[in-house]
Amino acid sequence: MKVIGLAGRPGSGKSAVASGLAKRPGVEWVDLDRLAWEVYAPGTPGFARIVAAFGEGIVGRDGRIDRVELGRIVFKDPRARDKLERIVHPTLNERLSHLMKEHEEQGTEILIVEGALIASSPYVDRSAYDVVIWLEAPEDIRRERLAAVGRGEQASRGRVIAPSAGAIVIDATGPVAEVAARVWEAIAKV
Repeated sequence: MKVIGLAGRPGSGKSAVASGLAKRPGVEWVDLDRLAWEVYAPGTPGFARIVAAFGEGIVGRDGRIDRVELGRIVFKDPRARDKLERIVHPTLNERLSHLMKEHEEQGTEILIVEGALIASSPYVDRSAYDVVIWLEAPEDIRRERLAAVGRGEQASRGRVIAPSAGAIVIDATGPVAEVAARVWEAIAKV
């Protein structure tokens, strides 16, 4: 099984490209953002550790961690972001490893793992990936895409992430189908 890391800044088109490619036979997709939120859902050890580290103010009225409030804290303070990653990534890496084994046992040919931090976090085990692909798009396009899905401009601000050495950088400025075709070409060469 080929394991492909698909990374990029918010609004670069990661989810749209990954979901489109996952429609191909033998291709599956894991969204690390969704998986991370499972890792620290209410009642989990991750939830307790994050609330202990950042305070009750990050818990919303619904009893869940308020993503916007937590984002305000961690994306303006590199030390806070590092603290969050140190809490979340060990459990996230373990859960992802388990999912990779499941997909391999089920005969998945290509597993696309999508996540903004795959190419930049020191807590991500990049050796688990056959290749990491970084989608690059200008800020105005990313803002427009984020606004179209209701995430607004603030989601693209304050997040300074960049591709790691060895990542394949793909221009993500065109329509999703074109970007997905470029990503598929890169995957075919692995």
